[in-house]
Amino acid sequence: MLVITVVKWAKIFGMHEGGNVSLSQNRHSIVRMEAIHLLILDECHHAVKKHPYSLVMSEFYHTTPKEKRPAVFGMTASPVNLKGVSSQEDCAIKIRNLESKLDSIVCTIKDRKELEKHVPMPLEVVVKYDKAAVLWSLHEKIKQMEVAVEKAALASSKRSKWQFMGARDAGSKEELRLVYGVSERTESDGAANLIQKLRAINYSLGELGQWCAYKVAQSFLTALQSDERANYQLDFKFQESYLKDVVALLQCQLSEGAVPDRDQNNINTSRESVQENGNNEIEEGELPDSYAVSGGEHVDVIIGAAVADGQVTPKVQSLIKILLKYQHTEDFRAIIFVERVVAALVLPKVFAELPSLNFIKCASLIGHNNNQEMRTCQMQETIAKFRDGRVTLLVATSVAEEGLDIRQCNVVIRFDLAKTVLAYIQSRGRARKPGSDYILMLERGNLSHETFLRNARNSEETLRKEAIERTDLSHLKGNSRFISVDTAPGSIYQVESTGAVVSLNSAVGLIHFYCSQLPSDRYSILRPEFIMERHEKPGGSTEYSCKLQLPCNAPFEKLDGPLCCSMRLAQQAVCLAACKKLHEMGAFTDMLLPDKGSSEEAEKVDLNEEEDPLPGTARHREFYPEGVAEILRGDWILIGRDGCNDSNLVKLYRYAINCVNTGASKDSFVTQVSDFAVLFGSELDAEVFSMTMDLFIARTMVSNVSLVFQGPIEITERELVSLKSFHVRLMSIVLDIDVEPSTTPWDPSKAYLFVPVVQQHLHLMEELDWDLVYKIIDTDAWKNPLQRARPDVYLGTNERTLGGDRREYGFGKLRYGMAFGQKSHPTYGIRGAIAQFDVVKASKLVPTRDIFESELNGVPPHGKLVMADSIIDASDLVGRIVTAAHSGKRFYIDSVRFDMNAENSFPRKEGYLGPLEYSSYAEYYKQKYGVQLLCKKQPLIRGRGVSYCKNLLSPRFESSEAAAGEAEDMLDKTYYVMLPPELCLVHPLPGSLVRGAQRLPSIMRRIESMLLAIQLKGLIGYPIPASKILEALTAASCQETFCYERAELLGDAYLKWVVSKFLFLKYPQKHEGQLTRMRQQMVSNMVLYQYALGKGLQSYIQADRFAPSRWAAPGVLPVFDEDTREVSSSLFGPECSDAEKEPSESSYSDGFEDDAMEDGEIESDSSCYRVLSSKTLADVVEALIGVYYVEGGKKAANHFMSWIGIPVDFSPQEIPPHCTVPDSIMRSVDFDALENALSIKFENKGLLVEAITHASRPSSGVSCYQRLEFVGDAVLDHLITRHLFFAYTDLPPGRLTDLRAAAVNNENFARVAVKHKLHVHLRHGSSALETQIREFVKDVQDELSKPGFNSFGIGDCKAPKVLGDIVESIAGAIFLDNNLNTTIVWKVFQPLLNPMVTPETLPMHPVRELQERCQQQAEGLEYKAIRTGNIATVQVFIDGIQIGVAQNPQKKMAQKLAARNALVVLKEKEAESKEKYAEDGKKKNGVQTFTRQTLNDICLRRQWPMPQYRCVNEGGPAHAKRFTYSVRVNTTDRGWTDDCVGEPMPSVKKAKDSAAVILLELLNRWYGT
Repeated sequence: MLVITVVKWAKIFGMHEGGNVSLSQNRHSIVRMEAIHLLILDECHHAVKKHPYSLVMSEFYHTTPKEKRPAVFGMTASPVNLKGVSSQEDCAIKIRNLESKLDSIVCTIKDRKELEKHVPMPLEVVVKYDKAAVLWSLHEKIKQMEVAVEKAALASSKRSKWQFMGARDAGSKEELRLVYGVSERTESDGAANLIQKLRAINYSLGELGQWCAYKVAQSFLTALQSDERANYQLDFKFQESYLKDVVALLQCQLSEGAVPDRDQNNINTSRESVQENGNNEIEEGELPDSYAVSGGEHVDVIIGAAVADGQVTPKVQSLIKILLKYQHTEDFRAIIFVERVVAALVLPKVFAELPSLNFIKCASLIGHNNNQEMRTCQMQETIAKFRDGRVTLLVATSVAEEGLDIRQCNVVIRFDLAKTVLAYIQSRGRARKPGSDYILMLERGNLSHETFLRNARNSEETLRKEAIERTDLSHLKGNSRFISVDTAPGSIYQVESTGAVVSLNSAVGLIHFYCSQLPSDRYSILRPEFIMERHEKPGGSTEYSCKLQLPCNAPFEKLDGPLCCSMRLAQQAVCLAACKKLHEMGAFTDMLLPDKGSSEEAEKVDLNEEEDPLPGTARHREFYPEGVAEILRGDWILIGRDGCNDSNLVKLYRYAINCVNTGASKDSFVTQVSDFAVLFGSELDAEVFSMTMDLFIARTMVSNVSLVFQGPIEITERELVSLKSFHVRLMSIVLDIDVEPSTTPWDPSKAYLFVPVVQQHLHLMEELDWDLVYKIIDTDAWKNPLQRARPDVYLGTNERTLGGDRREYGFGKLRYGMAFGQKSHPTYGIRGAIAQFDVVKASKLVPTRDIFESELNGVPPHGKLVMADSIIDASDLVGRIVTAAHSGKRFYIDSVRFDMNAENSFPRKEGYLGPLEYSSYAEYYKQKYGVQLLCKKQPLIRGRGVSYCKNLLSPRFESSEAAAGEAEDMLDKTYYVMLPPELCLVHPLPGSLVRGAQRLPSIMRRIESMLLAIQLKGLIGYPIPASKILEALTAASCQETFCYERAELLGDAYLKWVVSKFLFLKYPQKHEGQLTRMRQQMVSNMVLYQYALGKGLQSYIQADRFAPSRWAAPGVLPVFDEDTREVSSSLFGPECSDAEKEPSESSYSDGFEDDAMEDGEIESDSSCYRVLSSKTLADVVEALIGVYYVEGGKKAANHFMSWIGIPVDFSPQEIPPHCTVPDSIMRSVDFDALENALSIKFENKGLLVEAITHASRPSSGVSCYQRLEFVGDAVLDHLITRHLFFAYTDLPPGRLTDLRAAAVNNENFARVAVKHKLHVHLRHGSSALETQIREFVKDVQDELSKPGFNSFGIGDCKAPKVLGDIVESIAGAIFLDNNLNTTIVWKVFQPLLNPMVTPETLPMHPVRELQERCQQQAEGLEYKAIRTGNIATVQVFIDGIQIGVAQNPQKKMAQKLAARNALVVLKEKEAESKEKYAEDGKKKNGVQTFTRQTLNDICLRRQWPMPQYRCVNEGGPAHAKRFTYSVRVNTTDRGWTDDCVGEPMPSVKKAKDSAAVILLELLNRWYGT
């Protein structure tokens, strides 16, 4: 069951008046009456006349079939909301009318005794006061001002009074505020607003006295003068002159009160108060809370004197005396009810002046008369304070009469008598505490006051009696005093599809609401204007017609209404016709609400209710299968699974891998590699041959690789099985995956084989190195698990005791295998840990050493080496790979060291100066591994670890080369290991073969990616280089030499331009706000992501950094480890322990440590499934648009956009015709000067007029520039981005993005407008805008006066957005005037934009520069901002120390200036620090020597142990952590030093440095170090 209360309705729809919300939701068919079961109406007495309650019942409830109507439950204190009832019969009629309206029956309680136990009745007290003396002279002068204001307004506008007062007389303002939650900004009607202010002042003068009226007038004047948003509609000078006269007329002071001058100088008008009141219609009697009454020592005698002078009325004096009676009342809590807002705001200030009332804590409580949301918040806060005693007295308007339940309230005072019986009853009900007082203030001798009080008391009893004893009214049947429920609300317009309806009653408010939703800025106030015409008919009758004029950015501007019998009806009729027309033109949705151009889904935030990221966002990630090109598919790879037939030949295509090295390396192993070819089942596309790739082999050498097609070959099935076995044996070692050729699964979706080749044969078959193939696949060495990959699996070692990690087989790969009916992968177990040597011996993986001992007696044969399993020639060992039986690691053998044996002394660690740990190599192996060497006399062999297969596609050495102060030999330094031959097994694979094969994964990764790009190119069907498509498919996270970011930048701008043009031409009636939202829907990441999914682009994208360990080679599926990191180490862990390294000998190596996994990789399944963010898919769509545009121009880009599904049409004939500009306006524009500034002549000058017309300009048949700005913004963005893209082809994507941001921004365009004096042609109607432009022009001229200065949008002054907008709108006008030709636009704007930003002149935003600097230096950065009045102060703290500070009215500008000041200070300190270090000689090779290193050097020199550091404290928030460290050292002569505690620092390194400095000072005192 759906139960709707007005309160619940208001909460659901975010509005304040529940009845109005319910009316709005029914009118727009958001909630239908049929869907409601129970309708609860609070304060249901409002259901009369045109109140929303009444309209809901008449328009929707009574028009609903009876069986579908909800039940109605209404609540009220009095069913009659009038001054009183004249008789029992009159009361009965009024109750019957309410019952008919609400389709309900009035009920009440018979006995109040039980009720009074819970809600006691307060004691009613009448207090009379004397009538105030009338200040006739002042009243008359103010009234004369009112008349003069009205006459002046009529004379200037030549409009009727009805039009002069705007739509206010028709009630549209109230409906707009209540129903749609929008306050009409009627401050634009300066004269009408001034009259309201004068009436408020006059009311204060009569009711409160001259002193209060003076304060009211002064407040109005101050608010007006402080209003920056004043424009031509405000009629600023007109209002100011009258208000100044009123202030001078009323100026006075209490006899011992505030001095006028001081009072005037201390008026505290905050900007917030001005915004609350300065731009809204001021109710009669309303006073903006924007002043502080000055202090003074007042007593009651002074108040009495003020009454005599007329400065304070007797009514105010009487109120003060009433309050004084409660001075000693415990828990005093009172509410004073006043009629006008002005009284509610002034009286608390009066009470604050009186020391005798210091026991009172007073506040005002008024309705949401201005800014509703803010007022509602203030109301709730004030009520909360009153409830808990922080406020003891509320001065309230009628807003507190209903629904305020404060049980502590014990006094209610009616300062102004209630106007209705209901108000009398309800205000009395606010006194809830037992023993409360209800005080009524009556003017002595005022008969109307006494009569109302008498009638109110009688009416209350009459109403209660009638509710219990219903009067028989049958004799009045058909009497006109009974209302009839009007089920037909008159003329309506209803949308059939939704049932939404607009009637005469709602049309005016809906038109006002529509205008309030049109795009506008702070300088323009958009509202409808009505011009009423009177038509006299023969016979004396009069009819009226109304002309409606909408703002200049509406689909139409003028509409004539029909003839009607009244002005109100004429206005309603023209608004109803306008609503119908707006709906037909698409400006209204089918709900009859303004069309914002976006669907509800598009307006959702990034997270749904479960806080899951929505598609299109970077946080939204999903699993996708990795794509494999169709051309790689081949069932031939499965041959041999069910036996071989030598008579069957298999045709394959051979492609040689051609490598050309650039540069040289001192590492001889780098160039000692075997040659390979790849066998495919199909002939590849020719574009694969034209592709070359760079493999970053070593720091100083790059290998350029290409494929060379060598033709087809035919081999037997048995030969194919042999090649497959070789392929598996080779790749299992290269990728460190233990698989058996006979059992490994083969996937036909990726079918190719690696084969070794020799160069001396001409025949393709003979070039295959069959000897090597058979030698490798037939050797018995593979039976030894130590010679295969992952020997730890066989040994079954315990990773917990040996320090390894269990690596489980990836679930995704299991799923992948099961899809082909395969068993789980055979490699499962432990990686990285290896058994002790005794375990190896017990497993019989090495021969029994006793045989060698008995045969050799410890002396090897001459020229021979005793290996772990054989005796071989020493010369045959160089270049081979050996497996160390004691550690399971593999090594390339560099040389045999005949000058060394196991009895040689074991080397020290680098930098170690202590005693020797091992006396010899034999001692080391005995103690470390428990191995007793038998052949101690035979030479040692020198080897270096076999590294894991690396990603050679990424430039791996750039960061190392950039490391300042490190010598190249240190960067290239590697370590060799001295090994006893008797502990080594000779591996069956040659070293050159393994090194050559380690390049193959990187090569095939690029080839597979290229084949996918070629496949996608065929699907798209437009010829451009596939290499460019590959670039658009490759993310920056791949860390390769190319990525899609540059192309994405260009594609983004092109897509924005094309869609903007499409929308602009297709929807000529839609305003800029609608077009912007529609464009956002068409180019949003969510939409592009869905397009990408629709075309399957997720299978083509390369988004992860290539990791060979997770790459699936044919027949060798990877094992996925939880913590895999690619490091330059041996296949089973680190190359060797520190003790095994020989530091004295070094060489140049390609070793490096790969980076950690990228976000988005799925390690457990990355060769089959991976994770992609949906933003990546959207970015790829934009990048593909960019590369197609670069390679094929607009035609190619449009073809791709059409293929992907972006709905754009390109029909030049669709250029919409523009309205003819009136001659008077054409004559007012200096076309010659403007066209000379632009260096172009316009064919359609109306476009140029529109381009320079701001929305604040009164509508006169010329649209504002907003639509042209929409298309011009996209045109300039595209043209400037294209220029930068082609001008700086080698610029990294990040720098290109920065260039674009500096060139395409409103601040830069605004400066272009000023530089070329375009701003002088701007047509607007805002004095505030004029002032801001003038100030900005002065600031820019100051900027330009600086030699060589160009801020490119990062200047010290904030530009009015309007100036940047007209640059864009002029671009749009040129674009349309030249038949959508962008070439002409660029020809005009290129010189205007000069000098264009370049990489050399690109400024970095100070905030960003400071942030990056602090990140690099590991310094804590913090901003603290405070606002004092209109000035924002921003302080910059680094490591808790204030470095910079700045002030500016705008917080962002203050932050920028503060960051700039901080950078200046930091750079000065750095310069001083450099000079100091240069003087002290503390710089070596351009790099500062850190204090910790200095301390370490001293310890080594003096042969002390290394210093011991200890963390003393770690604390602070996550963004500003602080570390404190202490350090001590054990000296040989004085023992341990004291703990030297450093300063708290933002990083551990700096904290240790700080402690080391203190210890160095101590050592310097001790030893003079």
